[in-house]
Amino acid sequence: MLAELPTLLELQEKDRFVEAIKGELAAFEPALEELDDAVRTAEAQVEAARRGIDEAGTSRTQLEERIENFRQAQERRRQRLEWVRGAKEAANLMAELDLGRSVLAREEAEWMRSADKMQEAEGRVTEAEGLLEELRASQAAAREAIAAKQAECQDRLQQAGADREETAKRLSKEALSQYERIRRGRAPLALYAMHGGDACGHCFTAVPMHRRQELQSGQGIVMCEACGVLIYNAETIPAS
Repeated sequence: MLAELPTLLELQEKDRFVEAIKGELAAFEPALEELDDAVRTAEAQVEAARRGIDEAGTSRTQLEERIENFRQAQERRRQRLEWVRGAKEAANLMAELDLGRSVLAREEAEWMRSADKMQEAEGRVTEAEGLLEELRASQAAAREAIAAKQAECQDRLQQAGADREETAKRLSKEALSQYERIRRGRAPLALYAMHGGDACGHCFTAVPMHRRQELQSGQGIVMCEACGVLIYNAETIPAS
């Protein structure tokens, strides 16, 4: 694997470049989320206003049903009044009619007010929808700028990924497999230069003497027994 060290390091640098571009793309997310949050809030206000219309409409319909029931009840009382003969029963019916007229007048007045409530609810919807459209229009420039930057990053990411794959093709299956396996671990990188002449450059665990000699003499690459990364001697990298 020592002969492939230059290619492995080249691949690692290209992977770092790919990750850097992915980081650039991820950096757009908070700004987009902030814009989306504002839109969701405005949309929720529109929905709330529309529910207000539904509630006002339901209330108006219920009032109409109650008024119709009161009118029918009043008509029945008037018909009964035409047939009663006793003064007491007639007086009771007259009292019921008077009370019914009072209740009916109150319900009809409430029904008239419900029309105003419907109009107010419709006005709130119109206002909320207008604010939503204004918000979307005000965000358009920012969203376009972010989209343009994202597209540019995506183009660079695609090119960087293709370059990375070309480099990976130059490695043996064994070397590439080991490199990829280590990359999937916890360490940010797969390869680290020996630190201070005797320790892992990632976790700083001391390299065993016999392994250290291999590194110092430029005879190999060793795996750190503590963190599992590959350690190399930066001073003895073979020519590519």
